[in-house]
Amino acid sequence: MEFGKINAEELEAIDTSLPGDPPETVPFLNTYRTAATPQIYVGCAKWGRKDWVGKIYPEGTKESDFLKLYGKHFNSIELNATFYRLPSKRQTAEWKSKVGPEFRFCPKVSQSISHIRRLKDVDEAVERFLDGISGFGETLGAVFLMPHPSMGPKSMDVLESFISQFPSDIRLFVELRHRQWFSDPQTTRSSIAVFQQHRVGVVITDVLGRRDCLHMRLTVPEAFVRFVGNGLHPTDYRRIDDWARRIRQWTDAGLQKLYFFMHQEDEVHSPELSRYAIERFNAECGLSIPVPQFLS
Repeated sequence: MEFGKINAEELEAIDTSLPGDPPETVPFLNTYRTAATPQIYVGCAKWGRKDWVGKIYPEGTKESDFLKLYGKHFNSIELNATFYRLPSKRQTAEWKSKVGPEFRFCPKVSQSISHIRRLKDVDEAVERFLDGISGFGETLGAVFLMPHPSMGPKSMDVLESFISQFPSDIRLFVELRHRQWFSDPQTTRSSIAVFQQHRVGVVITDVLGRRDCLHMRLTVPEAFVRFVGNGLHPTDYRRIDDWARRIRQWTDAGLQKLYFFMHQEDEVHSPELSRYAIERFNAECGLSIPVPQFLS
């Protein structure tokens, strides 16, 4: 992920610790507290990595078998491919057939909707998108929308119109990248209130070059975290430790579901940090998420 990318010199000067929660977070989650075990999904942003052959895919694995093997190591995928090219219902049903029923696909809303038309006059395009992802069936997790980065708070009317018409039976998360969403506390509060009213989540992006996107706001009893590492730098592991402790606090308070997706500038390293994250989440939260198994 290029968004928020920094260089090695900048890394040494950045506070990589996790910010505290807004004061309303725990009381908000308390209203959703149940005895049920929270559902935690951890995965990467791609499955089609040839450089994972010999690491988590056996030597000689065909590309057509990558997803099937990926699904044996991880229980979810951040599906950015749907942003660039919308698959057919037949294609998503085929992908579904290669994983277990507990797996979750989290597709990104097509750029034809978010970037080309910028959420205006998109009814037909949304119908095509929804039909395409319907093949996932029960393996459909959260859907996430990244409005064009130029869309700031002045576009809230357009954004609210879109999210208010999105199917309520599909959990939608929105990733906000324009700096003005977070530069003014009142703007942030009013925006968060709109998302909470419509039961839409806000993506939390933990990337060192844009700490404002690490806003720690929860508007639904679920969280969607995009974590961007720095090539297995020691700070990557310390940041994951921070997240494990925070997730424990959130699940104790009432968080019902978490999607946590790993990114690296070079995705070849994503399985290693994902394995570490799963081990830490299991240990901290008393969970038993399957741990990826490396071949060497």
